[in-house]
Amino acid sequence: MPVIKNPTIEKMEQNVYQKTREEMTQEELFSFAEFDESQVEKTGYSNYSYWRSTFRAFSKNRVAMFLVSVVIFLVVFTFIQPMLPDQIPYFQVNNNPDTGLPYRNLTPGTQVEISEGRMHTFLLGTNSIGQDLWSGIWAGTRTSLFIGVIVACIEAVIGIFVGILWGYVRKLDFFFTELYNVLDNIPVTIVLILVAYILPPGIPTLILAMSLTGWIGMARFIRNFIMIIRDREYNLASRCLGTKTPRIIFKNLLPYLVSIIMLRMALSIPANIGYEVFITYIGLGLPATVASLGNLINEGRVMMLSPSLRYQLIYPTILLSIVTISFYVSGNAFSDAADPKSHV
Repeated sequence: MPVIKNPTIEKMEQNVYQKTREEMTQEELFSFAEFDESQVEKTGYSNYSYWRSTFRAFSKNRVAMFLVSVVIFLVVFTFIQPMLPDQIPYFQVNNNPDTGLPYRNLTPGTQVEISEGRMHTFLLGTNSIGQDLWSGIWAGTRTSLFIGVIVACIEAVIGIFVGILWGYVRKLDFFFTELYNVLDNIPVTIVLILVAYILPPGIPTLILAMSLTGWIGMARFIRNFIMIIRDREYNLASRCLGTKTPRIIFKNLLPYLVSIIMLRMALSIPANIGYEVFITYIGLGLPATVASLGNLINEGRVMMLSPSLRYQLIYPTILLSIVTISFYVSGNAFSDAADPKSHV
């Protein structure tokens, strides 16, 4: 049942409310906020960080994080392994103190006497001249990773520089296009074989041979993406405002290419290790005095016909496969995380 208010009472309540409002001073009704310049600046501030966002997205991929941990462990262990106790240098030939003959082709886990009263366990066995395969694999991994990383960095520097000029400076497009057509039609294996055959064998020769044409793929990718984004509205606006070309390149263009650069570098490292293995496999790579995965695989392939000695090929091949898969998967994951489209 609706309540019916007395009009007189309602009018009295309104008068009392109005009187109360009139009695209140202006200071009681309003309070003026003090001006704080630092607070004004914070209104236009964003705590967004591209790299923080990239690593946050990358860390969510558990498989990639695990493989990155594996790569870091392998790299660190290749340096600390010689410092561990009871380690034998790879190039040391281990002889039987009684007969003076080398411990040839010992199976993994064999414990023998290498000097008077000193016993040693060969975790991965020995090769055909009595060298410790455990030390050889880690020394070879250290050398192969060094070659792969150095060549990848050289390819990235040259590829980024050439790709930016190729894609941004229209006058150079014809020159770089013709240069690309010439170099891209030369097989990489031919270049590797010729350089390795002409120059003396060694790490600098392999690095030079791989770097001669390795930058072409990076430059082509950079050029294609530069041509796509160079004439977008924000770049046109920057040029109209008088922004210098280097600043446009480093601030407007390169951030969009981080994912491409990281992916190409991540894929280049295992590819370069594979080239080192190939060129050493055909006898034109590193000399036998330099430990590398290529030399170990080249020596192990001779033992394939003997089932009891196949471990000399299997162990370095497994390690090479782990490195290759780890770089490939983690590189793809980091490329996806670094893509600016995923940060919107």
